[in-house]
Amino acid sequence: MSASAATAAATEPMPAATAARKSTAGTERAQVRAVVTGLGIVAPNGVGTPAYWAATLAGRGGIRRLTRFDPDGYPARLAGEVAGFDAAALIPGRLLAQTDHMTRMALVAADEAIADAGIQPGELPEFDFGVITANGFGGFDFGQRELQKLWRQGPSHVSAYQSFAWFYAVNTGQISIRHGLRGPSGVLVTDQAGGLDALGQARRALRSGARHMVTGGLESPLCPWGWTALLAGGRLSTRDDPSRAYLPFDADANGTVAGEGGAILVLEETEAARARGAPQVYGELVAYAATFDPAPGSGREPALRRAIELALDEAAISPAAVDVVFADGAGIPELDRAEARAIRAVFGPRGVPVSVPKTLVGRLTSGGAALDVATALLAMRDGVIPPTVNVTDPVFADALDLVGPAGRPATLGTALVLARGEGGFNAAAVLRRPV
Repeated sequence: MSASAATAAATEPMPAATAARKSTAGTERAQVRAVVTGLGIVAPNGVGTPAYWAATLAGRGGIRRLTRFDPDGYPARLAGEVAGFDAAALIPGRLLAQTDHMTRMALVAADEAIADAGIQPGELPEFDFGVITANGFGGFDFGQRELQKLWRQGPSHVSAYQSFAWFYAVNTGQISIRHGLRGPSGVLVTDQAGGLDALGQARRALRSGARHMVTGGLESPLCPWGWTALLAGGRLSTRDDPSRAYLPFDADANGTVAGEGGAILVLEETEAARARGAPQVYGELVAYAATFDPAPGSGREPALRRAIELALDEAAISPAAVDVVFADGAGIPELDRAEARAIRAVFGPRGVPVSVPKTLVGRLTSGGAALDVATALLAMRDGVIPPTVNVTDPVFADALDLVGPAGRPATLGTALVLARGEGGFNAAAVLRRPV
């Protein structure tokens, strides 16, 4: 595959008949309902949806000392690192030479999601099936290796695949090529909010005429180059105890723990899923909203509350109808304070159960919110709110009903997922259990 091939997969014009159908879709498609029919997960505490979900319910985490490279000499040494991922056993060998570790995980998660949805892309109109993912770092590990070859051995030793393997849009391109998906394609770059923004954009594609979308986010910045970039942000916890490093909404919070992995989902319009006989529907993406924080020093409040209110307005529900909130949970005191204030302002003091299951795996940047969406769908399916581990001294106990390390059985019909990206991005999504 060449860089031009990857670009062509995302940009080749659609046939005239398909274009005509889309251009005449009209305003009625604004009410298209989008449902999740397939899940694929690669996470620090489990590869594959069953393994991840079993570990999450048991409170087994994946935050550990880095092994991908020697972290001695770096101020932060813990990460949510995916263990037991054997790319050679899971994807064709021809793809190994041209893909970063991140893209290999994305391909595996996409394979799982498509298979879980019971969908055969080759049997569907190719321009009806698209791919929109989120990513922020790109293939850092691949890029670092090729730059080292350039410096040490010269340009003739640099892989031709470097032209695209480092690029943040490469997951979208490779998934599209692997499965022959030539519908709407794109990539969102909004840090931790990206996973929700990708779902929102995928739903927009369905409303514009697509019928099936692969969406979500995967990330892997765990190499010296990526780690240095993360450290430059000044937000990583420098503690070496996995149980005390990442503590959102805790009085002892001192930073975040970065990680790798994420989730890929199949999002379809309801009628398309029904027509092809989808084996299951995990839930409906009822509403999505995004806002951007005002400029620092403006005196205006952060815009997360507005994102929540916009999402609830689109869903046409009151705050009382939300059964659980999956919080962003930065683990940084001022950001936790702002999120707690926003949740309390909308739902009232301790007005809704709040969970931060990413305490088990770390913050996965573009993969984090996508994984939270998958977790919320599984939680609604099984009637349980997953745990928030390690938080022993909730500093916002008067504002948040934070679900603790044991999790909580609950009948869940509606879930709200929140995400914030560095630089001011806010996103909120309302999910509903299928009826």
